[in-house]
Amino acid sequence: MGLNVLWLQAGGCGGCSMSLLCADTPDFGALLRNNGVELLWHPALSLDEGPGLPRLLEDCLSRRIRLDALCIEGAMLRGPNGSGRFHVLAGTGMPMIEWVRRLSSVARHVLAVGSCAAWGGVTATGSNATEACGLQWDDDRPGGLLGAGFRGLDGLPVINVAGCPTHPGWVTDTLMALAAGDLVQDDLDPLGRPRCYADRLVHHGCTRNEYYEYKASAVKPSDLGCTMENMGCKGTQAHADCNTRLWNGEGSCTRAGFACISCTEPGFQNPGHGFHVTPKLAGIPIGLPTDMPKAWFVALASLSKSATPKRVKKNAGSDHVVLPPVSRKTGLR
Repeated sequence: MGLNVLWLQAGGCGGCSMSLLCADTPDFGALLRNNGVELLWHPALSLDEGPGLPRLLEDCLSRRIRLDALCIEGAMLRGPNGSGRFHVLAGTGMPMIEWVRRLSSVARHVLAVGSCAAWGGVTATGSNATEACGLQWDDDRPGGLLGAGFRGLDGLPVINVAGCPTHPGWVTDTLMALAAGDLVQDDLDPLGRPRCYADRLVHHGCTRNEYYEYKASAVKPSDLGCTMENMGCKGTQAHADCNTRLWNGEGSCTRAGFACISCTEPGFQNPGHGFHVTPKLAGIPIGLPTDMPKAWFVALASLSKSATPKRVKKNAGSDHVVLPPVSRKTGLR
């Protein structure tokens, strides 16, 4: 039967669509079609314009066209004063939030594509003058535009494909799983994120893991060492598979030398400190691995630092490998 997908752009930068175009395939359109995904409309990929979109939306509302998956990119702008008039869908005179409410009521599934659509994200930063929120979450509080109790016609809550931006594979895998009928409640984590990527940590597969193990830390951006202790990296807390499902087939934030800012999590946009800073209490990072008691971490860190090989310690504070691993006969069989 296929999965009819309608994609609308709300309050955001369009970065998730830009990322989507980097899907690991030479023919993006064929990837979707061959897996039963039919794109009814997308703001950057569709040819229809002018009166074409409002007609399509009305056809979906009247169920003349079956709406299987409503994908929303960008935050819900409820301002000013809850009117939604900060964002009116061009050519309709109706606020986007009202279109989303109506279309969600006839959609089998509703997807929040990106952290802005999921939680409010960067659009809701600071004083949040636009009253931005996510579809079913307002930062880390259930609710959002549609309410905590919302369910699509097939019984699932909003599927939060969170990230800033999303990895193209997270989006295509989710859509293809829905098209195949293979995505159920148990495939979503407690925040509604697809577990195909949210059951991993950015820490998994990080090329700096040897430095992390020995607590050999970077102190400036060009250093090779682990960026958790001094430079704000949240890779041990961030739910995503960025270092095992590489971006554009070869990269990730940490591989490029940048700390993970945990962009798949609610509230990442307002950490209360610089993204490049690791807040500490009595010299111990506040943000420790999610499932590790602090006392254990302190004991392990102390032991690890005392056992750090000279090679690891030297290389951690350099922008290139100064001391390579010692080459010697190991006696391995």
